[in-house]
Amino acid sequence: MKSVLKIVPGACLAFALVLGAVPATAQQPAAPSAASIAAAREILTLKNASAMYANAVPGMVEKVKGTLIGQNLNYQKDLNELAPIVAKQLAGREQEIGDGMVGVYAGEFTEQELKDLVAFYKSPLGQKLITNEPKAINLSMQVMNAWAQNFSEVVASAFRAEMKKRGKEM
Repeated sequence: MKSVLKIVPGACLAFALVLGAVPATAQQPAAPSAASIAAAREILTLKNASAMYANAVPGMVEKVKGTLIGQNLNYQKDLNELAPIVAKQLAGREQEIGDGMVGVYAGEFTEQELKDLVAFYKSPLGQKLITNEPKAINLSMQVMNAWAQNFSEVVASAFRAEMKKRGKEM
């Protein structure tokens, strides 16, 4: 197979010079403080974020099992027997998702912002948001889906009208 990358004479030197212009100690974002991590964890606990990924391990085990069965039909019985064993061995690994989410929040918000968010989510309005937001999101998705369905008819009508102008019925 031919390489599509061609080395242009002097390119290596130019590349090295460009790299040399970048300081070796480029500024990396500071690691979040322990207080930021704690506040981020508290926010996610208040929001019951773990409910989003509570079944991630058994769900992934089933998904992978299905893929493996599709590739190895002769091993279906064995894979079905092994699935609960594998799920038990890997139980608790879904917490890695939670830890990742904590890191995201701690990296996206300052320590003070996280503390302010904790205070907000503990307030009556914050509690109302936590309670009602899933319903509001679900209803919003219904509105978006209904709009998309209706608008697709508008778009289809516009296509039909333009095709009719060209003498082609659809």
